Amino acid sequence: MSRTPAPAPADRKDAATSATAPAGGLTHGLKQRHLSMIALGGVIGAGLFVGSGAGIAAAGPSIVLAYAISGVLVMLVMRMLGEMSAANPASGSFSVHAERALGPWAGFTAGWAFWFLLCVAVGLEGIGAAKIMTGWFPGTPEWAWVALFMLVFCGTNLAAVKNFGEFEFWFAALKVGAIVLFLGIGVLAITGVLPGTDAPGTTNLTGDGGFFPNGSEGLIVGLLASVFAYGGLETVTIAAAESEHPVQGVAKAVRTAMWRIALFYIGSMAVIVTLVPWGDKAVVEKGPYVATLDHLGIPAAGQIMNVVVLVALLSAMNANVYGASRMACSLVARGQGPKALGRTFGGVPRPAVLVSSVFGFGCVLLSYWRPDDVFIWLLNTIGAIILVVWFFIAASQLVLRRRTEREAPEKLVVKMWGFPVLTWVALAGMAAIFFLMAREEGTRVQLYATGALTLLLAAVGFALQKARAARGTAVEEA
Repeated sequence: MSRTPAPAPADRKDAATSATAPAGGLTHGLKQRHLSMIALGGVIGAGLFVGSGAGIAAAGPSIVLAYAISGVLVMLVMRMLGEMSAANPASGSFSVHAERALGPWAGFTAGWAFWFLLCVAVGLEGIGAAKIMTGWFPGTPEWAWVALFMLVFCGTNLAAVKNFGEFEFWFAALKVGAIVLFLGIGVLAITGVLPGTDAPGTTNLTGDGGFFPNGSEGLIVGLLASVFAYGGLETVTIAAAESEHPVQGVAKAVRTAMWRIALFYIGSMAVIVTLVPWGDKAVVEKGPYVATLDHLGIPAAGQIMNVVVLVALLSAMNANVYGASRMACSLVARGQGPKALGRTFGGVPRPAVLVSSVFGFGCVLLSYWRPDDVFIWLLNTIGAIILVVWFFIAASQLVLRRRTEREAPEKLVVKMWGFPVLTWVALAGMAAIFFLMAREEGTRVQLYATGALTLLLAAVGFALQKARAARGTAVEEA
């Protein structure tokens, strides 16, 4: 077993900019099939299977339009991230790109904000998975299930990266298979081919208030819900740095994943609101997928979807522990975190894995000890972090695209469409979503909490950047 310390200061530039090697002594253990499934499965979680019910209840049939609008924004963001990651694969992904484009403070802010988001998400997913298990095994404590899941995925991520890849490959395959099967059943039911069903036509789409039953306000709530449901795609560009062929891997994964995920999300919403009345309480109480399958009379629909949701939650836990540990390792490799977190053992940043897992488990304990204040504060703080990350991605791409065209145009194997117009369109879309969040009472607190965290990280990052520059000046003068 080898033991590799965090890179010395002289190596930080290489760690941040190398196009062929991951930072901090990581290995190339992921195959193309792993990347493809990570790209497809990373974004398919409980937010789609269960959480989308709240969006349907608010927007009605117009939830299809809400997911289409946010889907276009996500596709633009991923195209920008794919362009930068194919040109310079790095385990820090957008954090590295932000540092190269805007300065170390930007990489620090985007990286640690995303790490915080992933660690809190690990805890939330553990709680969700534990609730399903206690439903199957009444009387068992939730914290025990969370502890078991944490041990399993911490152990998986402590081992070779290919173990993470294999777990995520099969988890993602099951989720993708479930959605493909659901879409197939839905199309058969809509066309009246499914035994025991009649074609619903447009009754559920135009009846009961029409396509926009709650007007523009309902569409706005549905749009906000759909934006955050797409979070998770970024993990594939983090994982690409540890693949056999980073440049080709990330290019192919991003190209194929975007339209497939849009199809899964938008297609699922279209099937659900066509088959089931949007006002059906079961859509929220049971989740839209279970409600649809129950409506069609599919036997044991609830238990089948519980298994799928459990897999989705466990998959997200696995991916988020991985993503958090690699982001922390990359930040340390660039001198933006405690050196101990950057140590690798056998090509795996085990201290970063352990700290990320412990932080996630700590969030679970807070949900029991302080559910009404500290835990709620954590939830609000991470509410809009994904939008902050997307903002850094777009801003970085504006700078790096011009720089790459001048210095190494051959690296642009993936290009952003309609540059720079569509990049500015994406930034305008993000600004609009921030504005809508400020308008809505339910999301205003999340926006302010996330803003406070972002400003704090930016201030710390800027102070570190100034201190490093001052040290460099002192050394030169000496």
